[in-house]
Amino acid sequence: MIRGVTLKVCGQTRVEDAHAAADVGADHLGFIFYPQSPRALTLERYKELAPTLPAGPRRVAVMVEPTTEELAAVIAAGFDLFQIHFAHTTPFETVQGWSLQVGAHRLWLAPKLPPGEDVPLEWLPLATSFLLDTFHAGGFGGSGVTGDWAKFSRHQERHPQNTWILAGGLNPENIADAITRSGARFVDVNSGVESSPGVKDAAKLALLASVLAARVTRVGAFVAHQANSAAGNAPSCSSSRRLMSSPNANPVSEPSAPITR
Repeated sequence: MIRGVTLKVCGQTRVEDAHAAADVGADHLGFIFYPQSPRALTLERYKELAPTLPAGPRRVAVMVEPTTEELAAVIAAGFDLFQIHFAHTTPFETVQGWSLQVGAHRLWLAPKLPPGEDVPLEWLPLATSFLLDTFHAGGFGGSGVTGDWAKFSRHQERHPQNTWILAGGLNPENIADAITRSGARFVDVNSGVESSPGVKDAAKLALLASVLAARVTRVGAFVAHQANSAAGNAPSCSSSRRLMSSPNANPVSEPSAPITR
């Protein structure tokens, strides 16, 4: 957790990237089991990586509308949590089946909600956590485009009994602004901290963590904050862990602003 914000770094395909994410304070690592994703892993490949992954962060299996058999295989691989993306028209009985199979406390539901659609109330008891990603008609997440922060804020405010996870196009340049406008306390990053699909960029990860820790609205402000500080007093990206844990690190004041599209 960085300054009260829980961080998941998704789309892990390499051991070195998982360690880079853990080093900057990631709480969760996501592994995608969806063949259409450019960051997809097979379960066999994950099992090869698993022994050398960092021990701290919890491991999240990311799937799209899995069958009972597919979900059972991933459960057997020892994942901590299960993030399931699905169409908003999926029958309630199917969603309920996923909940019963893994347990609501380990299930993250990620419904594909078109504009104007909210999470149905009957789904809320089926999972402890809900991930709201950017809607795009041709796929499930991974668009690299920011989503509807007002919708996220509304869900989190109306249903505080659930954990709400913000995803969609988050990167070092917009992460603090996204948190300010949406009120998110849990964020999921992927393409915004990559050098190419499936390859994480350690410098971007460190910068994102430092921006979260300093809680400024833009990277430029963060860089200026470092430059204007007395010699060596401002934490650099490499010292993000110290700033994360420091109780005296005060956020830069941010004006409220309307959400723009």
